[in-house]
Amino acid sequence: MKKNVLLMSLLAVFVLVAVVGFFTPAQVIAKDWEGKIVVWDAPRWPDENDDRFHWMKSRIAEFEAAHPGVEIELVEVPWAELGQKLNIAIAGMDWPDLAPVDISGGAIKLKQLEQGVIEPLDDYFTKDELADFFPGALEAYTYKEHLYGIPSSMTVHAMLLNLDIFEERGVEPPVNGKWTWDEFVEKMQKLTFDRDNDGKIDVYGFSTYIMPGYYEAWPFLMMDGARPLSEDGEEYTFDSPEAISALEKFASLKFEYDVSPMEMGGNDVGGCFQAFANPELRTVAVEPWASWAIASVRNNDKYQTNFMVAEYPIGETGQSVTVGGSGGFVVFKQSNKDKKAVVVEFAKFISDTEQQYIFATEYGTFPARKSSQEMGPFADNSHMKRASEMLQYAVSIPKHSNWPQIDERIQAWLQLVLNGEKSAKEALENAGEEAARFLNK
Repeated sequence: MKKNVLLMSLLAVFVLVAVVGFFTPAQVIAKDWEGKIVVWDAPRWPDENDDRFHWMKSRIAEFEAAHPGVEIELVEVPWAELGQKLNIAIAGMDWPDLAPVDISGGAIKLKQLEQGVIEPLDDYFTKDELADFFPGALEAYTYKEHLYGIPSSMTVHAMLLNLDIFEERGVEPPVNGKWTWDEFVEKMQKLTFDRDNDGKIDVYGFSTYIMPGYYEAWPFLMMDGARPLSEDGEEYTFDSPEAISALEKFASLKFEYDVSPMEMGGNDVGGCFQAFANPELRTVAVEPWASWAIASVRNNDKYQTNFMVAEYPIGETGQSVTVGGSGGFVVFKQSNKDKKAVVVEFAKFISDTEQQYIFATEYGTFPARKSSQEMGPFADNSHMKRASEMLQYAVSIPKHSNWPQIDERIQAWLQLVLNGEKSAKEALENAGEEAARFLNK
């Protein structure tokens, strides 16, 4: 896994650097074409009617108005179902024309490139256009020096702390948002309590969820120095002593220290978020989330919360670690070059400077474009500024062609540990045995 790639790229969100120009395209201009384009998208931020697809709908309406004869069909797909639905569509050779890349996964899927279903976009961008993207954002969508998508946003995972619960319990938040593992455990114990004195715990210090394609829990697994695969991506390394020790600590939050609810480690993403943010619940003081959650808590009146952003606890390495990613859009294989040009034009339309600025302010992401960052989307957002400081500690999820299959097996065994069914050592070793079938292919 190329740790320094994401580190350098995400740091570039706030430090403008030169882009290495490995593309030398002559830009293709879309010609007149009429017909239907099928676009998949997943929920974004809600409008006043709680419509989480309003942004894409407005982009479609504006594009159609400027392109008579072009009809864009929007297919709404939950993020958690996106990968599987795309696999089914590809198997049936009935893929969409355009689809999003989940920012949690962080990059294009090499398996889709190997299947030949993703269009290269080199010829649709000038050097000047490419120079507006941060280098790491482009790298996430680059394979063998060809561009296979348009990055539209970047993210980093961070810890969100409900300060009202900290104050209720008289617990001081970590100074500057930094804490060691021992300090973290001590505070989680103090934040776990019986609020209504009925003899049952009402509020827990910490919780999170586990499911394929999502990595809120993974910085805990990496805090002692472990990484899931070797640098060259050929060996499974999540059964190292560093990985086992980290997972044992992580599981101890639930089974030894009793600072996490029994639901911790399940796959109920919505329920986990509500437990932290919903004012009628707020039964968990601390949860890790990707930066989109910052915008959700800040911008939605339903979730207005007195909170702060902190780093993951520091383990044996003595260094903070987190996970980052880059979201965007990919164009699927086209038989008509004129249609392809229009699809790419729409993809560029929804990924331009203004839209990336809107994403940063409304969706809790970092722009993939320098021009969007220069507009100052976080001028009045101390939470996103604090999250940006964690970019220097961010590592990427491995860019392996069979990563979805490898990830699925690791996550399944992690769930068994958090269910109390397997030890950390047994689970990580068994995950490695299953993952080995998908390596070196």
